[in-house]
Amino acid sequence: MSDRPIADYALLSDCRSAALVSTEGSVDWLCFPRFDGPSVFARLLDRDAGHWSIRPAGTVATDRRYHPGTMVLETTFRTPEGTAVLEDAMAIGGEGSAHALGANAPGLLVRRLTCTEGSVGLEMEYAPRPEYGLIVPLLSLENGGVRGRGGADVLMLSGTRTPTIDDATVRSTFRLATGERRAFALQHRSSWESAPGIWSEDESHARIDETIRAWRAWSELHDTYDGPWRDLVLHSGRVLQALTFKPTGAIVAAPTTSLPETPGGNRNWDYRYAWVRDASFTLEALRVAACGDEAHDFFEWMAGATAAAVHLGSELQIMFGVGGEHDLAERELTHLRGWRESVPVRVGNGAWDQRQLDVYGELLGAADRLADVGGGFDEVTTHFLVDVAEAAAERWGETDEGIWEVRGGRRHFLYSKLMCWAALDRAIAMADRLDARGRVEDWMKVRAGIREAILSRGWSETAGAFTQAFDSDDLDASVLMMPIVGFLPGDDPRIRSTIDAIEERLTDERGLVYRYRTEDGLEGDEGTFLLCTFWLAQAQATAGLVDRARATFERAIAYVNDIGLLAEEVDPATGELLGNFPQAFSHIGLINAASAIAEAERTGAAAPIMG
Repeated sequence: MSDRPIADYALLSDCRSAALVSTEGSVDWLCFPRFDGPSVFARLLDRDAGHWSIRPAGTVATDRRYHPGTMVLETTFRTPEGTAVLEDAMAIGGEGSAHALGANAPGLLVRRLTCTEGSVGLEMEYAPRPEYGLIVPLLSLENGGVRGRGGADVLMLSGTRTPTIDDATVRSTFRLATGERRAFALQHRSSWESAPGIWSEDESHARIDETIRAWRAWSELHDTYDGPWRDLVLHSGRVLQALTFKPTGAIVAAPTTSLPETPGGNRNWDYRYAWVRDASFTLEALRVAACGDEAHDFFEWMAGATAAAVHLGSELQIMFGVGGEHDLAERELTHLRGWRESVPVRVGNGAWDQRQLDVYGELLGAADRLADVGGGFDEVTTHFLVDVAEAAAERWGETDEGIWEVRGGRRHFLYSKLMCWAALDRAIAMADRLDARGRVEDWMKVRAGIREAILSRGWSETAGAFTQAFDSDDLDASVLMMPIVGFLPGDDPRIRSTIDAIEERLTDERGLVYRYRTEDGLEGDEGTFLLCTFWLAQAQATAGLVDRARATFERAIAYVNDIGLLAEEVDPATGELLGNFPQAFSHIGLINAASAIAEAERTGAAAPIMG
């Protein structure tokens, strides 16, 4: 098994795939050629599933950071004899427009070592294990490199000088003195593509420098937020860009699979896909982060992936592969022991064919956000959005599995009704753009009916709050969206009471928010959700409770790791980060909550993101 803390890892990305690097300089997770591709290194999930480590021999102290304005990692190793700096980057490609970051990524992981003081003895260990550790590749020495062949993968490690190969593992030891440096590059090709060549060290150095410049150019272009927690907001914008699959614009929920919600538990899911439910909140975060082109790309991908299902009258799928794939059938990798023996390890996601009625509101909310930043719709997209509104009007009264993808049966979840209301509310507001004035009267009638149902069946006098489902007394953090989407004003007494109830009864001793505390058809427990804690802060800001919003926000960001990354959850017993990492929705929540608090401090209350 692997037991290194999740917070110990840093993210690298070329906007196509991702790697995780530990504080000890070990790449323990890397998928090629896409985020959802089979791993080459998976020691994150099993100590025998592959890694690539570079570190000093003997005693060492480390600290790390990202190069300012980039996702290029810098780890400093301090030994009794000297200091060495390791720089890690997934090469981003040519230096063209900052808008095209990652468009020409060559599928290359580059690592550079520089001795900055004294002399340092170093060790490199390279153990590729393609297809999630199933394959032990054939490794062969070439002039200045090591070629690896196994299954559908061909790998070339450049920069080695006098390595040894034993048990399909490359090992090398060397020493650097002050001012000396070494560079290594790992390139991937599929077996049917032209074989990768050997990179010179000069070429590897150039790739790292080029990648630093490209990320900084992107960051400078998107440096417009000037509110509280500025550095965290801007960094979270870079994290979202790093989780973007540039060829389509899709944003993955996380670059990992099966990091659990409870250590040793079985709530282990594959998050390397894009969820429609994240859409409107993602577009809002991209607006705050000044990512206009990225917002257009994400919406166009999402509209293209979902349009066919709505037009044909079938269920609107809730998630897709980054290329727009529909079938995300789930399977278990029984040969992997899991992070801290958290099994099963899963690839694919069985929730892909669930019914979630909230996605209609997410899509139309995203369209409204895009229109606000200057987006227009072509004829096909216009018809698609009208179909989405019609589907919300027809299906809002049905049961579904809800936003949290419960596996205990369908219910009348309040959040699903709320987002159907939001779908019609946004469609009515955009009626002229959608050439749908003739449908407004009918949409308004249905919207009013949804509103009445939510107010009469979603409110519990016993709970003193809006609740998880109709005719229920159970609390659920998703109802915090009611003021955020503009269903009721933040200062409505029922909203204030709901905020109070969630803050008092749906939090742990640290003040972090659970999604819910009810039976969901799954075994095991889960931690508190950082996204839900950011939602509480955002709802408090919308309600004008600015001091409380700030305090809630500060409680959440206390769990940012040393390089500004957040997972999905926090262990209520230990405070350790849990779940897939880093989590896009946590960073989206951070951006939106910070922006809402900034607006509330200017005006007295934050505006809803819809309505």
